[in-house]
Amino acid sequence: MNHYSFSAERPVEQYHKTDLGFLIALFLLWGLGLFAMFVCSQNYAMRAFNNPYHFLQRQLIYSGVGMVLFLFFCFLDMKYIKKLVIFIVLFSVLLCLLVFIPPLSVELNGARRWLKLPFKMTFQPSELVKFSMVLFLANYFDKEFDKENEEDRTVLPCVIGFLILVTLVLLEKDFSTSVFLIIIGILMFFVSGAKLKWIWPFLIFSIPISILVITSEKYRIERLLYFLKPSEGASTVNFQANASKNAISAGGFWGVGIGRNLKRLNSIPEVQADYIFAGWAEAMGYIGVIAFFVLLLFFAWRGYRTAFKTPNRFAAYGSFGCISVIFVQSMVNCMVVCGLLPSTGIPLPFFSGGGSSIIITLAMCGFVLNASRCEEKDEGFRQSAVINSDNLYTL
Repeated sequence: MNHYSFSAERPVEQYHKTDLGFLIALFLLWGLGLFAMFVCSQNYAMRAFNNPYHFLQRQLIYSGVGMVLFLFFCFLDMKYIKKLVIFIVLFSVLLCLLVFIPPLSVELNGARRWLKLPFKMTFQPSELVKFSMVLFLANYFDKEFDKENEEDRTVLPCVIGFLILVTLVLLEKDFSTSVFLIIIGILMFFVSGAKLKWIWPFLIFSIPISILVITSEKYRIERLLYFLKPSEGASTVNFQANASKNAISAGGFWGVGIGRNLKRLNSIPEVQADYIFAGWAEAMGYIGVIAFFVLLLFFAWRGYRTAFKTPNRFAAYGSFGCISVIFVQSMVNCMVVCGLLPSTGIPLPFFSGGGSSIIITLAMCGFVLNASRCEEKDEGFRQSAVINSDNLYTL
C-alpha cells in the first residue's frame, strides 16, 4: 500500500544529541518574555499592588512550574509519554468540568475559565487542552497508521474525542480558543495523511456553528462590527485596540527605551496580558519587533525540522502540533495587537502574563526537545517528509 509518510515507519532505538538551536531559541524567547514583562508591567503593578515587580515575580513562579514540566517531558521516554496520553486527556477534561463549580473557579466578565490555586494564583484549563489535544491526535494517528487493513481505519473516534475537547472550551465562553483548537486540529489531520474528504465536511459544518456561536453573544457581535469600523467605539470596545496601535507607532524605529516614559503603553488596560506585544514594540521599536519575529521564525523552523526528521511517528505528529500551537498562537496574538484581527483573548507565548500559558508552553517545548533526540544511524533511512496530496493514506 502506498502511504503518505510524515515520519518514519521504524521504531526509535536510540536517542542522540538534543537540538541545540531549538534550545537556544527557546531560552532566548523565554528571556525576552521576562524582560518584556519587566518593562511593561512596572507602572500598573505599582498602582495596583504597590510592587513594581508583582507580575514579573508571578511569571517567574509560573515559569518554575513550567520548567519542571519541561524537564519531565524532555527526559521521559516517548513510549511512557504515549502511555500517559489518556490520563493527560482525562485530567484536562476533569479540570474543564471543575471550572463550572463556583467555589473552585473564578468568574471574570461573565465567563468561568480559571481555577483557583493557592496564594491567589489561577490556572486556565483551556491551555492544558491545547497540549492534551495535540497528544491525543498524535497518539491516535500513530495507532491508525499501524493498521494493515485500510478498511479497519476510522477517523470517527478521533473526531468525537476532538469535538468533546473543543466543546468543553466553548462552554467556558472561550470562543477564540475553541476556534484556535479547530485550526490546529485541521492542520494535524492534514499532516497525518487523512483524506480531504474528511476535512471538507468538517469545515463546512463549522461555518454555520461558528456563526451561531458568534451571534449568541452581544459582545462578540460588537467586537466584529467595531473591528470592521475601527474609527467607532474609540472609548469603549476599540479603546484597547486603538491604544495598542498608538503605542506601536510611538515606538518608532529604535523605541523609547525601558524607562517610565512609556506614556502610550500605560493607557492600555491589562497590558501585561494579551497586549504585551504593544509594550514591547513601544519600548524597543521596530528593530525590537523584527528581532522578535526573526527569533520566532528560527524557533519554529527548528521545531518543524524536528517534526519532519524524527523517526517516531507519535513524536513527529506531537512535535508538529506543539510547534503549530506556539507559532500560530504567536502570529494570531501579534495580528490582534496590530489591529489585523478582532480581539481574541489569545495570549502571546513566552510573553503574556497569567501563568497558564507559560507553563503549558514550556511543557510542549520539552516534548519537542525530547523528539529532537530521536535519530537513526541507518544512512538509507529517509530523514525528511514529502507532502503529496495524491499519496495520502485513507483513514
